[in-house]
Amino acid sequence: MKEKTVSNSDFDVCILGGGAAGFFTAINLAKKAAHLNIAIIERGKEVLSKVRISGGGRCNVTHAEFVPQDLICNYPRGEKELLGPFHTFMTGDTIAWFEDRGVTLKIEEDGRMFPVSDSSQTIINCFLQEAAQYGITILKEQLVKEVTLLQGAPDSASHNPAFAKAGSKEIPIWQISTSKGQMTSENLVITTGSNPKIWKQLQKLGHTITPAVASLFTFNIKDNRIEGLMGLSVEAAVSVIGLPLESEGPLLITHWGMSGPGILKLSAWGARDLNNRNYEFDIKVNWLLYQKQEDVLEQLGNLKLNHAKQSPYTYTHFNIPKRLWRKLLNASQIKEDLKWADIPKAKLIKLSQELTQGVYKVKGKSTFKEEFVTAGGVDLKEINFKNFGSKLLPNLYLAGEVLNIDAITGGFNFQNAWTGGYHIAHAIASKK
Repeated sequence: MKEKTVSNSDFDVCILGGGAAGFFTAINLAKKAAHLNIAIIERGKEVLSKVRISGGGRCNVTHAEFVPQDLICNYPRGEKELLGPFHTFMTGDTIAWFEDRGVTLKIEEDGRMFPVSDSSQTIINCFLQEAAQYGITILKEQLVKEVTLLQGAPDSASHNPAFAKAGSKEIPIWQISTSKGQMTSENLVITTGSNPKIWKQLQKLGHTITPAVASLFTFNIKDNRIEGLMGLSVEAAVSVIGLPLESEGPLLITHWGMSGPGILKLSAWGARDLNNRNYEFDIKVNWLLYQKQEDVLEQLGNLKLNHAKQSPYTYTHFNIPKRLWRKLLNASQIKEDLKWADIPKAKLIKLSQELTQGVYKVKGKSTFKEEFVTAGGVDLKEINFKNFGSKLLPNLYLAGEVLNIDAITGGFNFQNAWTGGYHIAHAIASKK
């Protein structure tokens, strides 16, 4: 390893944010350019806190999607921009990266990938060991107060965000003022996630910030049809009435309403539209996935004919849970003392509607576990996605959720972090 040539307070590369993208950038950069003095600056007492809680403490590292064109379809914002970067570094590369460091990943039935240990601590230990091996400086409890672009030497009084005429020999220097002092760096990497204070700093420097709104959230619904069914999960199709939003997948009934992948996909793709509606809207649920009402009505007619003397409450039908089936019978005003033969056609029509296009009123949202994800951040038009560098400011790079990129649940947000960090590391290392 080469001698590092700057003082303890000055760095070649400062990375704001001690999370997934920050560590991945630092480690890859240190491996490619061992002579660089790299620092990770974290405002909290601990680093990698979001990695720790991801996937219920197991860390959902990535998703088993190995074709770039298919992978990008999981990003409501950033789909177009990530296609090129994913061709260079995506899921298979992530798996190999961790395996090279002794961390084997496994694929679960739904495509999510976790360390075989089922512990996020495995990922944290890997990052901390790599950081220690490469001599990366980690500065904790350093709240960033101001970021300034200096023209020329670090002690220059000049401040010019637009910086540099073509051909200028002066090197741009970034000055970072924190709660514990001041440091300078030739390269600045920002991986602070959805941090409003950092967004404000970037806005002062000339970047456009798309306001943040919640992206992954569950729906608050109070309705007799799902009351008392907490923990029940059904494969369903869901759409938002009045918006071109629909999804399918497991729908989980909770104490407060509905969750599960089928709902979370809607929350991600409709993040801004649902925010504009103040999270009050109607959804339509097809408990039978894509079976049509007229087909279901025909099947109900056959049940009436073939099970004439049987109570509809005795057995569930259409392969949905018995408790839900009974709730929908009740919502269709079909009483328990009725036999199939006694049910009038109007009530069979009502039941077919409840099964295939029941309308539920959403009034509010809840955060999906502790994994708070937002839609919003630095405008993607201002980023060069060949290196994740700023088009407006020299030697500034951004990765992760500080950008206006977010994904559905399942490991996709981490994959965005790994890909961005890899490209930044390659870009900075290539300059030296």
